[in-house]
Amino acid sequence: MHRPGQARKFVKKFNFTNQTKSPITPYTASPLCGYATPGNRITVTSQGYPIVVGGGGASVTGNGTDGNDGSNSSFSTITSTGGGAGTAGNPAPAANPGGSGGGAGGGNRSTAGGSGNTPPVTPPQGNNGGSSAGPPAPNDNSAGGGGGAGAVGGAGSTNSNAGGCGTTSSINGTPTTRAGGGGGSIGSNSTQTAGYGGKGGGGNGYRPTSNPDFDSYESGAANTGGGGGGVDGSGTNGGSGVVILRYPNTKTITVGAGLTSTTDTEGSNKVTVFTAGTGTVSWA
Repeated sequence: MHRPGQARKFVKKFNFTNQTKSPITPYTASPLCGYATPGNRITVTSQGYPIVVGGGGASVTGNGTDGNDGSNSSFSTITSTGGGAGTAGNPAPAANPGGSGGGAGGGNRSTAGGSGNTPPVTPPQGNNGGSSAGPPAPNDNSAGGGGGAGAVGGAGSTNSNAGGCGTTSSINGTPTTRAGGGGGSIGSNSTQTAGYGGKGGGGNGYRPTSNPDFDSYESGAANTGGGGGGVDGSGTNGGSGVVILRYPNTKTITVGAGLTSTTDTEGSNKVTVFTAGTGTVSWA
């Protein structure tokens, strides 16, 4: 995060979906930029600041097994909540809430998708997951897509629906879309179409091999916060999070043990990308 009036100490973060960009910093921010909310700004001084890069929700196996939530990413006092888990259906409770909500599993009755932006922050972290379709067959095989940072997950109808799209930021110098929702799957005996993953690292859902576009399924892409695609009776891994800090190139960052990172120069700034771990950072 960074704060106006402290040009010698500007810091910027993107993790999963949260972002705060000062108006004087020369790059294109995510549409979810939180600068307008004062609580999203942090004045960086000569002390250590904690960072956590969250993991994606772990995959599950076994028919009827619900998914796992992703874990939170954070910089200092700002937290991006992990995505909510999808459900397995037949029947199942509503999918889990989270930064973006999980998609509801197909089954023998309609089930609600998980709520996004939970807990609520301004601007919102993400969107709701899609609901599943109920009877009659073959609609009852249709799962909802996971919510994305930029859009809700598609609701199951005659087909499983796509994950919600993510949002794009150029904090690292290249327009990059992150936090797309995972696509919903269908039953292994179904002739329906499974959902594509949302743009921004969301994985495709599974359908039988009779459709070459969906003869496999995908986990969420690493370090995008993308949702994992659904699988008949189970699920895949969600994509891990990322924390990105942008600051003047006159400053030198010290990265503590336990964090995995790379640093590059982008114009008059440096950009440090954290892809795993927990630890502290400071500047001199």
